[in-house]
Order: sequence, then C-alpha cells, then structure tokens
Amino acid sequence: MGTLTSVAFAAAVNIRFRSFHRDNIKTTTTLPKWQKRLCFSSTEDSHRFRIAKCLGNDENSNRDNSVGDNGETHKSSVVKTASREEEDDDETSNSSSTTSSSNEFGSEKTSMPSTVSPVDSTYSSFQIDSFKLMELLGPEKVDPADVKLIKDKLFGYSTFWVTKEEPFGDLGEGILFLGNLRGKKEDVFAKLQRKLVEVAGDKYNLFMIEEPNSEGPDPRGGARVSFGLLRKEVSEPGPTTLWQYVIALILFLLTIGSSVELGIASQINRLPPEVVKYFTDPNAVEPPDMELLYPFVDAALPLAYGVLGILLFHELGHFLAAVPKKVKLSIPYFIPNITLGSFGAITQFKSILPDRSTKVDISLAGPFAGAALSVSMFAVGLFLSTEPDAANDLVQVPSMLFQGSLLLGLISRATLGYAALHAATVSIHPLVIAGWCGLTTTAFNMLPVGCLDGGRAVQGAFGKNALVTFGLSTYVMLGLRVLGGPLALPWGLYVLICQRTPEKPCLNDVTEVGTWRKALVGTAIILVILTLLPVWDELAEEVGIGLVTTF
Repeated sequence: MGTLTSVAFAAAVNIRFRSFHRDNIKTTTTLPKWQKRLCFSSTEDSHRFRIAKCLGNDENSNRDNSVGDNGETHKSSVVKTASREEEDDDETSNSSSTTSSSNEFGSEKTSMPSTVSPVDSTYSSFQIDSFKLMELLGPEKVDPADVKLIKDKLFGYSTFWVTKEEPFGDLGEGILFLGNLRGKKEDVFAKLQRKLVEVAGDKYNLFMIEEPNSEGPDPRGGARVSFGLLRKEVSEPGPTTLWQYVIALILFLLTIGSSVELGIASQINRLPPEVVKYFTDPNAVEPPDMELLYPFVDAALPLAYGVLGILLFHELGHFLAAVPKKVKLSIPYFIPNITLGSFGAITQFKSILPDRSTKVDISLAGPFAGAALSVSMFAVGLFLSTEPDAANDLVQVPSMLFQGSLLLGLISRATLGYAALHAATVSIHPLVIAGWCGLTTTAFNMLPVGCLDGGRAVQGAFGKNALVTFGLSTYVMLGLRVLGGPLALPWGLYVLICQRTPEKPCLNDVTEVGTWRKALVGTAIILVILTLLPVWDELAEEVGIGLVTTF
C-alpha cells in the first residue's frame, strides 16, 4: 500500500513540476531555491522523493565530474536523501566555483561541488515530501519578480512606506505590505490601484485592510492600514457551475413542497383524524392513505404562494441592490423547512465587493424587501381575520403559537383582542401565517453571525471584530433557546454547517460606513431580537396571549 501511495504522489508531482519547469525556468546554472525538482527513486530499500537542484535542461546535468590536481576524477552527487540532507541555496553550481577539502586518503585538495547542510531531524522524509507537494499543488502564488516591481513602483514616500512583508491570504498565497501611510487612506488607495494596473496590468487585486496585530492607531486617525496583494484567479470567486444550478433547482422544488405542506398543516382542524394522529402521535407506525390529503392541497396553495412570494421578493431585493454597484450574485439556494416553509436562501457574492458600504447596502436590501412584503401580508391578514365576510377563509390554529414572538404576539393581541387570543384556538386568515413565517425567516437571516445577511451587515457597519462579539452572543442565546424557541437548535446547526464563516474582506475594507447605515443596522438587530424573543408564560397570562395552563 505504501508503494502505491508513493507512486501516486510521485506521478502527481512529476507531471505538475515538469509543466512548471518547462514554462518558467530558463536554462541556467544558478537557480533560486523554489526552482527545484522532486525526483522519485523506487528501490527495494525505500520509496522516497528526492530533492535535486536543477543544474540545466540536459539530463546529464544530474551528474557532474570534476577533475582534481592529481588527475583523478571525482563524481559529485547532486541528489541527496531528503530526510538527511538539504542543499545550500546560497552557493552556486557553476563549474568555476570549487571547494577545497581533504579526502579520506590524505590532505589532497580537490574541486568539489557545493556542500549541503542536514535537514532538521524532527521532520520525516514523508513530511518534507508532503510540504513540497502542497506547495506545488496549492494556489498559485504572487510572482516574486512582480512583488519587487510592485514594491518599487507603487509604494514610496508620498503614498505608503513599506517596512515589512508577510504572507497574505487563506493559504499564504499573497503578500501583505506593512508600513506607514503617507496620506489620506482613500486617496492613497485609489492612487495605488491606478498604478497597479499600469505596472502589472489586470493581473492582481490590491486590498486595503486593517493592519493585523497593530500596536496602536494610525497617527493620522483611525486604525493602521496595510495592503494585501493577491492574484485575481485566486482572490475572485469562480463562476457558477452546472451542478450548482442543478442543486439550486432541486432545493427550490423541495422548498415548494415544504411550503405546500405548511399550507396543509395550517388546516389541522379540518384534516382527517388518522392523518393528524400519524403526524402528532410518536407511537403511530402505520402511515395513512396520502390520498386523503389531496382535497386540502387547493386550500393550502394561497399560503404556499405567500411564503414563496416572500422568499423571491427577498432575493429580488439583493439583486436590485447589487446591479447598480456592479456586484455579481450567485443563484439562490433555498433551504426547505416544514415549520416555516423555508429557512431562506444562501446567496453568494460572485465578485469582490469594492467597500463596506456596498456590503451593508446589498445585505440589508434583501431582508428589508422580504420584511416589507411580510408586514403587508401580516397586517392584511389580521384585518381580514376580524371581517365577518372572510369567515369561510379562516383557519383554526392553537393560540399558543402567538407566544412564539414577543413583537408579533403583542401586535396580534392589540388587533384581535383579548377574548380572541385568550382561548384554546384562534381563527385567523392564512395571510397571517404567511406574514408571520416570512417575518420569522427574515429575522433568523438577520441574526449577526457568519455570512448571514445580518452577519454581513454587522461586519460592514462595525467591522470584523464586532461580528465576532455579536456572533458569540448569538450562538449563546440560540443554545439557551432565548431566541427562536423550538427552532433555535435546527437553525443554529444550519448556521454552523453552512453559514458560519464571515464574508471575505472588501477591496477597501478600512473606510467606515456613514452614521445612518450604522443606525439602520442597529435598529434592524433590535427588531430581530424582539421578533425572535418568545413570550414567557407570566407575560402571556398577563396580557392574554394564548391560554396558559398552570400545573
């Protein structure tokens, strides 16, 4: 098994590096350390990768015979065992460079190749080979020649004085320039972007971010900044694939089914007893005849249309806000859910955002659009619930459902009255359910965590550090079921699996948003908390929301 693994690793490395060597390495006798070749030796004793310095394009360059003063020929080995020795990168392999050393037979001086230094014994041969393989197969890094050129041409006394360079990016594939800013952040960044296009063309993306582990603020005010450089093919999101379209279509069809099922469940007082028993009794094993549900599908469609309309309106808000900013969005991936019809949708950014204001605007546009339609349905549904002419369209729901939201429960109590809600069941119009589910789904997606709409908005308005604080608080409240009630656990698991990672930084991730955007995000978070905060029993009994039974 080990032999097969070594052969597979060797084949992958050999194919990748031969292409890299042919395209990028010119014929030379002195090469930097990153231009090395991984050689494989399949002997009976060991199956290892060997690291050999490329002395030229000719295969015979792997062996160099140098003649000493006494005429004897000494064979120099340039292939060394990776687990014991490594090459000295500071010495060249030119034939004119010789090293005087004494051989084991005497004190003769002879011309020898460059010496090598031992590799740290803490790393095994397999570990070293793995490091080299990951370097070759990982994302393409910034060209060192381009780094030097960009550093010399872009930065300087009038823009940004570079004092240090560090790896940048998820896998260190970029370069982070640290130093001192010599002008207004926005003006310097705009100037550097123009110069970057002139120097390197359309090859790289330049990011202005807050300096990591900064010891203090910038003397000009605000946080200290640094500039990150990444290749465009590495930093920009890839296009949507055919399989992603197929997955999105399947999820949308499942969401239609879950919305129809929600409409059927809203008619629980009309469903056949055997159907109700099967879905409510955990001891029920024998499934009922599903044909019994067919007559209730038509009555379930208005509620399903309302839920789906809110979802589509939410996504339309995102796209309408992204178009003027020239930001591309992915196709939405709807998440079906039986209780609410849907948990919303996952929509990814398919282009790098220019600044934090754009992130806030696009993130808030969807929830605001969905909430506007949800509030309209909820208000119209409450009004129709009090009209005698609409009595035939009303459905009976348990009054305790109104205890799921403090804000919506109080609004329903004020509209329908004490007598209507202080009973076992309440007669309401299906639009009330659609609006309630829409507002609850919108509130869940506006929670300030990960790359949810709320997380993106908080990250854009207050910064990544604030998102970490908000996110931890949100996870704690969901875990304690302070927010969301019975839906807290499934929603928390969904976020941890699919949406926990914060959004990537904008090109200009330093310039803060305006005060009114911060106020808007703060107000939205407060409304989210009031919407997802359940009504505790004492308050429910006092104000008459639901029929509370005391044991």
